Amino acid sequence: MKKEIEELKITIIDYDEASFQEKEAKTIEECFVFKDKPTVTWIKINGLHQAEVLEKLGNYYGLHHLTLEDILNINQRPKIEDFGDFIFIVLKILYPSNHNGKIITEQMSLILGANFVISFQKENKKEDIFRIIGERIRNNKGLIRKMGTDYLVYSLLDAIVDNYFVVLEKLGEKIGSLEEGLVNNPTQEILRAIHHLKREMIFLRKSVWPLREVLNCLERRESPLVKESTEIYLRDVHEHTIQVIETIETYRDMISGMLDIYLSSVSNKLNAVMKVLTIIATIFMPLTFMAGVYGMNFKYMPELNKPWGYPLALFMMFCVGVSMVFYFRKKKWL
Repeated sequence: MKKEIEELKITIIDYDEASFQEKEAKTIEECFVFKDKPTVTWIKINGLHQAEVLEKLGNYYGLHHLTLEDILNINQRPKIEDFGDFIFIVLKILYPSNHNGKIITEQMSLILGANFVISFQKENKKEDIFRIIGERIRNNKGLIRKMGTDYLVYSLLDAIVDNYFVVLEKLGEKIGSLEEGLVNNPTQEILRAIHHLKREMIFLRKSVWPLREVLNCLERRESPLVKESTEIYLRDVHEHTIQVIETIETYRDMISGMLDIYLSSVSNKLNAVMKVLTIIATIFMPLTFMAGVYGMNFKYMPELNKPWGYPLALFMMFCVGVSMVFYFRKKKWL
C-alpha cells in the first residue's frame, strides 16, 4: 500500500497564448486555485490508488460520483458522457506487445471543462505518448496555445489514435512473418501464434470500435464546450479512427485466411504422405502376391526343383516393380 501511494503523480500545466506554467503538485489541493482562471489548465493525474484524493478533486470540480466510480474502474468500455458543465470521456491507450506477446492496454479518462482538462491514468508509463503535446505547449508551437480546452482534448485523442497505427504496424510485421512460415513449414507453434493474434484482433476491435461513437458525439457539437473551430480537427481524428478500424478488419480477414491456409497446408502435407504410402503399397501388392504363390508348400511346383527358380522369381519381382514405377512416372503420379 505504501508503494502505491508513492506512485501518485500530479502534474499541472497552465497556459494561454502569452503565458505558460508547469509544476508538480504534491497535494491535490494545489490544483484548486486553477479552477476559475481564464487560462487553459491541464491536470495530469497518474495513479488511481487513492480514492480519497479523487473524491476531493471531484467535490471541488463538481464531478458526479458515478464519474469518479468509472474513473476508478479501469475495465470500462470507451464512451462519452455529457454532464452539461463537463464532458467525461473514457479511452483505451494501446502499446506494442511486451515480451509475452500481449498488447499492453491502459485506460485513460478525460474530463473536459470550460477552462480545464483533467486526465487520469493508472500508472506512470516510461513511454509517454503525450510527450510531444507537452513540448508543443512549452515551446508555443502550433495552435495549441491559441486554442481552448477542446483543442487540447483533440490533441490527446490524436496522439492516442496515432499510437494505434504503431501497434498495428507491429502486428502487421507479425502477420507477415507468420505467413512466410505458414507457407514454408506449417507447425503447431504457428497455429498457436495465429490463434493468439486472432484473440488480439478481437481485443483491438473492442478497444477501438467505440471510439467512433465518442468522436461522432464531439463532432456534432451538442455541447458548448466543443467549439466550431475544433470540428475540422475532430473530423480528421475520426477519419484516422476509421482507417484503424478498417486495418483491424483487414488483419482479421488475413488471420482467418491464414487458418484456412494452415488447414489446407496440413491437409496437402497429409495427402502427399498418403500418396507416397499408397504408391509403395501398390508396388508391393503384386510382389506380395508372387511371394505368396511361391511360398506355398506344394510338392509338384515345377520351379521348386530347378536351380534357377529362385533367381527367376526375384528377377520377375524386380521387373514388375520397375515397370510399375515407370508407369506411375508416365502418369505423373510420382
